[in-house]
Amino acid sequence: MNYPVPNATKADRILVVDDAPDNVLLVQTILEEEGYEISSADNGFSALSQIDKSPPDLLLLDVMMPGMDGYEVTQRIRQKKELPFIPILLITAHDSASVVQGLDMGADDFIRKPVEMDELLARVRSLLRLKHSVDERNSIALQREDFVSRLAHDLRTPLVAADRMLTLMQQGALGEISLPMRDAFGTMVRSNRNLITMVNMLLEVYRYEAGRKSLSFAAVDLQQLVSEVIQELSPLADAKDLSLNFDLTSDADSAAIAQYPGDRLELHRLLTNLVGNAIKFTDSGSIDIRMKAVNSPNSGSLKNQPLAWVIIEIQDTGPGISEEEQAKLFERFGSGTHKKSSTGLGLHLCRQIVEAHRGTIEAKSESGKGTLFTVRLPC
Repeated sequence: MNYPVPNATKADRILVVDDAPDNVLLVQTILEEEGYEISSADNGFSALSQIDKSPPDLLLLDVMMPGMDGYEVTQRIRQKKELPFIPILLITAHDSASVVQGLDMGADDFIRKPVEMDELLARVRSLLRLKHSVDERNSIALQREDFVSRLAHDLRTPLVAADRMLTLMQQGALGEISLPMRDAFGTMVRSNRNLITMVNMLLEVYRYEAGRKSLSFAAVDLQQLVSEVIQELSPLADAKDLSLNFDLTSDADSAAIAQYPGDRLELHRLLTNLVGNAIKFTDSGSIDIRMKAVNSPNSGSLKNQPLAWVIIEIQDTGPGISEEEQAKLFERFGSGTHKKSSTGLGLHLCRQIVEAHRGTIEAKSESGKGTLFTVRLPC
């Protein structure tokens, strides 16, 4: 569910949750005199229902309530990742240990009973300032992402048109060209296609992060898919005199590899990025791709535990990656210091693809000793 960003011109809405009507009336009277819009709930279940329908700007939450206490309400709210940020002010009569528990659950502040009017208003104002600051930051981030998406989309159209025109000119379709001109057009075509690839990758990253990416899951023959990627990238490896090897072993039912339930296009993009990077950063030696299916050690003992995993490893003999760079390897724009490093979007997109398949991806490397990327995909 998408929740609208609160309008800053409206009064801040505060939800007061307490099973004691007298306490609610007292707090409501104090806050309404300050111009706040107040709603109330007398138990945790009612509060969660109201929050799902219309998230408030601030939650004043009593700790001790029957059925569901304030700690559990706090925990459930923080588990709802689709909710906007809601500051939570706990009202407690307990000692410091209970305060620590509430803060660990995700509360932002606390106030002790009996409530002092000036202290209550000060804490409310402080948390609402925090709320407005977070909302403003999120709004700016959304605007920036929307701008980047629109810019990338607008850039793609002229780049594609330029690619078609340059290709025609390179082929002599618009008139005879000399050999030097043909070489120049070839360079322009390659550069333009690199730009198209970068723009397309930026758009894909945006779709994943904005939740607008739709995947089409069907049975995929992963062995065939890896073989296709190797065939497509072999010319790049041959040009650098690199050995490109594929080793398939299976410790479990080979059906996990032959009929993996995934999005073929996205898995192709994943493997192309990883193998392509290995070739790009390796100047001598080999690229080894290993794939196997293994049974889960907890198969059948845990609910929703995958019966098998497909593990894909891409090992290169390149210069390796330092520990400092590994820490941000899969972050957006987390490109390394190597002279061949590009935008830093490729590995970030790889992680998005793997996580969309409920899998994991990791890298292990030492400077000067190559890099091993491991993808684990649950069946």
